[in-house]
Amino acid sequence: MIGTPAPAFTMACDHGQTSLAAYHGQILVLYFYPKDDTSGCTSEAKAFRDAMDAYGAAGVAILGVSKDSVASHAKFRAKHDLPFRLGSDPDGTVCEAYGVWKKKSMYGREYMGIERSTFLIDRNGVVRAEWRKVKVTGHAEAVLAAAKSL
Repeated sequence: MIGTPAPAFTMACDHGQTSLAAYHGQILVLYFYPKDDTSGCTSEAKAFRDAMDAYGAAGVAILGVSKDSVASHAKFRAKHDLPFRLGSDPDGTVCEAYGVWKKKSMYGREYMGIERSTFLIDRNGVVRAEWRKVKVTGHAEAVLAAAKSL
């Protein structure tokens, strides 16, 4: 996917609607996470939140995406004071377009779910970096360093 145009999307978010086109001219960190208010997803969101001043200074926007509802996103954002939008993809269209809807396994049980992934999209809508199977520790800092290099 690196070096190719990011798949276009339009989706509901906790502030109305958002789209890839809305971020044209900005660097965008598009990150996919499994579920609002779970431990790993909360840690990841807080890491991006805590680095928001640095992201803002670098002219980088952040958009988190999961299959959770807009109402769930609004509660999650309020509870953790998240300063960026959260997109709702209940039918998985955006997840499929970015290839993050994967077969997962836990305790011997297989199921489909969102693979924690992040995409760095440049001002012209081209994917410049991607991280799959993200480990939360140090991730927000690594993405920021890559964004600053654009």
